[in-house]
Amino acid sequence: MNDNDSEKLNTQFLETIPDEAKKLFETLIKTGKRYDFEKIRAAYEYAAELHEGQFRLSGEKYISHPIAVAGIVAELELDTDSVCAALLHDTVEDCADKTDLLTLKKKFGADVSELVDGLTKLSAFQFEDKEEAHLENLRKMFLAMSKDVRVTFIKLCDRLHNMRTLEAKPEEKRRTIALETMYVYAPLAHRLGMQKLKQELEKLSLQYLDNIGYEEVENDIKKRYGQNKDFLDRAKEQIRQKLEENGMKFTLEGRVKSVYSIYKKMYRSNKSFDEIYDFYAIRVIVETELECYTALGFIHEMFNSMPGRFKDYISTPKPNNYRSLHTTVIGRDGIPFEVQIRTYEMHHVAEYGLAANWKYKTGATADINMDQRLRWIQEIVEAEKDTRDPDEFMNALKIDIFQDEVFTFTPKGEVRSLPQGSTVIDFAYAIHSEVGNKMIGAKVNGMIVPIDHVLVSGEIVEILTTSSSKGPSRDWLKIVKTSMARNKIRQWFKKEQRTENIAVGKSEIDRELKKYGISYSEAQRNEIVSNVAKRIGFADGDDAYNAIGYGGLTVSKIAGKLRDEFDKLVRPEAQAVKPAQSVEEITEQNKAKHKKSENGVIIDGIDGVVVKFAKCCNPIPGDKIIGFVTKGFGVSIHRCDCKNVLLMEKDDESRARLVSAEWDTYAVYPSTGFEAQLQVICRSSITVIADIASALADMRVNLLGMKMQQNQNNETIASVTVACSNTAHLETIISRLRSVRDVEEVVRG
Repeated sequence: MNDNDSEKLNTQFLETIPDEAKKLFETLIKTGKRYDFEKIRAAYEYAAELHEGQFRLSGEKYISHPIAVAGIVAELELDTDSVCAALLHDTVEDCADKTDLLTLKKKFGADVSELVDGLTKLSAFQFEDKEEAHLENLRKMFLAMSKDVRVTFIKLCDRLHNMRTLEAKPEEKRRTIALETMYVYAPLAHRLGMQKLKQELEKLSLQYLDNIGYEEVENDIKKRYGQNKDFLDRAKEQIRQKLEENGMKFTLEGRVKSVYSIYKKMYRSNKSFDEIYDFYAIRVIVETELECYTALGFIHEMFNSMPGRFKDYISTPKPNNYRSLHTTVIGRDGIPFEVQIRTYEMHHVAEYGLAANWKYKTGATADINMDQRLRWIQEIVEAEKDTRDPDEFMNALKIDIFQDEVFTFTPKGEVRSLPQGSTVIDFAYAIHSEVGNKMIGAKVNGMIVPIDHVLVSGEIVEILTTSSSKGPSRDWLKIVKTSMARNKIRQWFKKEQRTENIAVGKSEIDRELKKYGISYSEAQRNEIVSNVAKRIGFADGDDAYNAIGYGGLTVSKIAGKLRDEFDKLVRPEAQAVKPAQSVEEITEQNKAKHKKSENGVIIDGIDGVVVKFAKCCNPIPGDKIIGFVTKGFGVSIHRCDCKNVLLMEKDDESRARLVSAEWDTYAVYPSTGFEAQLQVICRSSITVIADIASALADMRVNLLGMKMQQNQNNETIASVTVACSNTAHLETIISRLRSVRDVEEVVRG
């Protein structure tokens, strides 16, 4: 079949597709890949049928979202099953009454159903809290990703389209999604080498997180580019002439640095806009690796290079397989600019990362190193499979995926890439478990170093071992940076030291229970731990003790559950009924007591009233409070120092309606917490708003709203609304915000 016949068939096929799906199939045809169009059309029609009657917040038909995601997947040139899975990715979650994974498997095959399963949240399961649910969904995604990386490619495409259409969501939701995108999905795209997708995610996130800072940097870029708008063209022309004179075949591209890249440099390195030396960049794309170095020689012959600004990522690729030569030179105008030199193949990989040479895309003859380059995913799943601590799991992701790398060498010259901050212990376990377990010391550049020595790029590391080693030390768990090393140390203790682990676990539990100030027996302690163990998924108490002993579980994370079980079993008020009272009497007493507690507040002398919290002062547990009987709307709860309460006390009629109120110490407050208003006074800075949002995100504090204004001293006043559990929690938040750069003071509103 010639090209004309193929084009004719494609035109005829497009005529049979509904208008809403035409753009998707046009993209598929443009790639030139051999897609199973009938299978993709069947997936589209089934998805459209299932999503019929569903709409996005923008008012568009819901099917527009799966179609758009499938279009982005097609741009990555993934396979037929990936496109089908993108079209069907929300069907099991959002149309559970109409379809399931078994049905998808029968209709579209096992590959498609498994991809959809990897993209579907665990919404059918009940979790004790939102953190646990989030943890398990993250685990599920990475487990699916470790089996088939296409899950993550599709997930990133899904997130990209959601970010492109984020404007329709409420402000609070926009900020939450943008934060998650900036700190999870954009770094994940970077780890997979998908720079084009990563840069768009960063740009869109920054627009929602700090629109003022984004616009300031964008305006600075336009201003500088306007002053030197012909500079790039002149530099490109000089390079073009030189390469053509030497008979090279090449492509030249010019660009200015992205808004987010400049914003990040100004934020992280505290640089001014004028200190950004790689604002301009020219990319030279040639045919062979040898020509990369030849072109580099010509560039350095033409322009003066800046010392310390040359990087060779061809001989030492980044972990995401990014390969290129980078050098910064100074043009004849005295303006510095960066030159990137790479082959066409390197450029394709730089743009699309692992998706560019993914093994399913090219068949059995694909890159044999693919599995090796995806090993880090399996290491994360393996390292955190026993973790029941959401914070630890997220920290592991931040370190292993989202952090900058250092490049070190073995004595034989082999490169080892590790997260920044890694120690020689991390290096040992990166080589092999047995090397780490038998380690007794290390040499760096031929010199003995402490065991907690933090590695720097370029160092040559030699691990000293002995067969008589008794194994790793528990203290190493406090030193290592990577989850891989931490997991291997834990596995050694889990396997070799169970008896000792159980003893350590019991000691840690005793230390926690003794805080309650009431004696208990060993049998009671074991029963308490056994009950908690079953609640968090262990078979029995010994398994929980063992996990605490080898570091897989921290006592602080189960302290609340320990207290619950302790209260049930040990505290006098939780034991048998006293003979002087009948069960009926105690029941009636409890009913009477809890009638007075509405929304966690006990109102003196008034039963069963509706309670609401005043917006003028936003009281939270720990505040001294007072009630005000409103006309027809129950009792309004205020802080005692509320300005409105002070006014009420001066008015006889209002004062007569004030009633005593106190927090119910036995109440279970909502997991969403209480609203608190903060006034954050800052020095004007393009990054301070993002810094505040980042600090709150690191503390897992829900940011409910933020408004900014300038005062007469040119300071920024940010009115921040956060969710917190009590006054102690709020003080912690205030203390953390006071430490943020450019924040001068934080006071409660």
